Order: sequence, then structure tokens, then C-alpha cells
Amino acid sequence: MLVRHRGREPRISPDATVAPGAVISGDVRVEAGARILHGAVITAEDGEIRVGAGTVILEHALVRGRAGHPALIGDGVMIGPHAHVNGATIGDGAFIATGAAVFPGAVVGAGAEVRVNGVVQVNTTLGPGAVVPIGWIAVGTPAQLFSPDRHDEIWAVQKALDFPGTVYGVDRSAGMAEIMRRQSAFYAAHDADEVVG
Repeated sequence: MLVRHRGREPRISPDATVAPGAVISGDVRVEAGARILHGAVITAEDGEIRVGAGTVILEHALVRGRAGHPALIGDGVMIGPHAHVNGATIGDGAFIATGAAVFPGAVVGAGAEVRVNGVVQVNTTLGPGAVVPIGWIAVGTPAQLFSPDRHDEIWAVQKALDFPGTVYGVDRSAGMAEIMRRQSAFYAAHDADEVVG
């Protein structure tokens, strides 16, 4: 399904494939040979998305573009089932495995791998060819890699990366009530969406 959102329509190459049940919304460009499979959601909320040539986005993956953090997916990239790429840049030939999450402001270099359930935190840069092991977390620029049981070490780096400011546009002191008030108002823009294809 193709959706006009915030006055912008997806632009899909005639040589790309969008499977039935996939949703592509807003300012999204899908290049030749790209394949968007069943249940994937590619949503340009208020920032653009580019899906490069020959890229494959598998079932139930989510790619989100945000203001100040477009989702720029290179050529020949694999984004696995249930993966989440939110306002990040993914270099050519990268592999984002099943269940992996890449957060706003992150950069995943060409040929890098974020393996099953791996995480690349906000404002983190993972170099070309680097590997985030299964379930591990990449944090910082350049990225440091941590196993999930090293929370205190992860937090020591992550705190300065400003997750609340980057993702929600609020100071760390903002409570969930304020964050959700803003999020509810932001996503109300979908009330005006129109199915265009």
C-alpha cells in the first residue's frame, strides 16, 4: 500500500517490488531492483527515506525517516525480518539481521553487519566492515561494542549521546507524560493520510 503522508507520496522505481501487505508512506524513494516484502513498513514521518538499488527489506521490518534524521539505506543492503532502522544511514552492502535495531543519528558503514538482535544506539558510528555480534550493543563514535550484561559500561557512553533529545526532542528530565503528549500530537498527522496505490 502506498500512502500520501504530510503531502508527500512514495516514488517507486518500476523495477522495484513492493509485496502486497507492505506499507510505504510519505517521502520515500525506492530504487531499481529493491524488494520490499510482506508486512514491511517504510514510513517517512517528517524526514525522507531512500532505499537503494538492489536492497531487500524483509517481512515486518520497520524503516522510519525523521526530521533531521532521514533513513538513507544504501545499495545492496539486507534488512532482516523484524529489524528496526529509525533515522539512520546504512552503507552499501550492509547487513541488518533479524530483530536488529539501529537508532536515529546512527551510521552503519559499508559492508558492516548488525547481527541478530544487535543494537546500534543513537548518534553511534559503526565503521565499514565492522560487526555487532548477536545481541550486542554498539555505542558511541567510533562505536564501542558491549555484551548486553555490561549495562553500566553501556550507560556510561550512551548517556552523553542524548537519546531523549535525539529521538523525542526533549531534555532528559522530561517525564513520560510530556513525551507521550508530544508523540500523540505528532502522530495525529496520520489522520490526513491518503492511500494512493
